[in-house]
Amino acid sequence: MSYVGASQAPAGCVFCEAVSGSDDRKNLVLFRGDHAFLILNAYPYTPGHLMAVLNRHVGGLREAAAEELGSAMELVRLAVSILSVEYRAEGFNVGLNQGRVAGAGITDHLHVHVVPRWVGDTNFMPVLDDVRVLPEALETTYDRLRGRVVG
Repeated sequence: MSYVGASQAPAGCVFCEAVSGSDDRKNLVLFRGDHAFLILNAYPYTPGHLMAVLNRHVGGLREAAAEELGSAMELVRLAVSILSVEYRAEGFNVGLNQGRVAGAGITDHLHVHVVPRWVGDTNFMPVLDDVRVLPEALETTYDRLRGRVVG
């Protein structure tokens, strides 16, 4: 509701703010690595929708260093592991959207989506108007997954 009720789009880069911030729970940052970090998607497609985000503000694969991409993929693997255990995910959609025409909501800071999936996880809501119903608050999801990452 805070997103829907906002009078204007937030200024700056949400990923840069998250990586430079000190309140990981508020910023939904689950894990920090040398070149990338793992964060909950604030507007998830499913519960547990995570993103592996480069620490450096770079928008494309060509500009990213090999160690940055490798670090992001290690975090994708960590995400799949913790979501498999904590949420018993049966499958995953993993990918990135580079550029607005490819569907990127944040075009200038490279990130990889990890979306857990289950048999029968689609209901009538997305068919009506791209609406999603999430059975769990983001704070609850954060607490469940944070314990798996640092526990």
